[in-house]
Amino acid sequence: MVNRPTIGVLALQGDVREHVAALADVGALPVPVKDVDALASVDGLVIPGGESTTISMLAVRWGLMEPLQTAARSGLPMYGSCAGMILLADTILDGRADQQPIGGIDMVVRRNAFGRQVDSFESDVDFPAIGAPPIRAVFIRAPWVESVGPSVDVLATVPTAADDRIVAVRSGSLLATSFHPELTGDHRVHALFADMVRGAA
Repeated sequence: MVNRPTIGVLALQGDVREHVAALADVGALPVPVKDVDALASVDGLVIPGGESTTISMLAVRWGLMEPLQTAARSGLPMYGSCAGMILLADTILDGRADQQPIGGIDMVVRRNAFGRQVDSFESDVDFPAIGAPPIRAVFIRAPWVESVGPSVDVLATVPTAADDRIVAVRSGSLLATSFHPELTGDHRVHALFADMVRGAA
């Protein structure tokens, strides 16, 4: 387990396959998580990009939301990318009124903050926690973090016309990015998360 942790990928909707490949590339044993038994068997969990309202709705429908919320509060390492970042936020702006987050990170996240699908973009982002060089970040209908509480470390920002916007954070055993590192072939964020999972063990 310590050298090759079992890391689940929440497989309700979204880019599950890409995260599975990235985790395998950094020495983890990736497994899809679709039910409570699978969730109970993993050392850490990735919540992929996709549609946050759909993932939330399916998690509720399949009886996974409360176990996910309990796992996040109990210290199970989790990494959320894009939609996963939204779901790990304690507060969501511009979400559906009935949308339930997993929560766990004391932050306010704005859904689709960078714009619609047509506004998707790539950018080189300085990310000191994974070292140099900057990571090539893919933003697809991406959120950003409006504010964080004192327990949250800001790991990366990108400039916008108005201000620098927070796009990566860590809070204890929880990690989140508003971009998709699983799409670029640069798997340093996944390596960071795998190390977090090993450390938690």
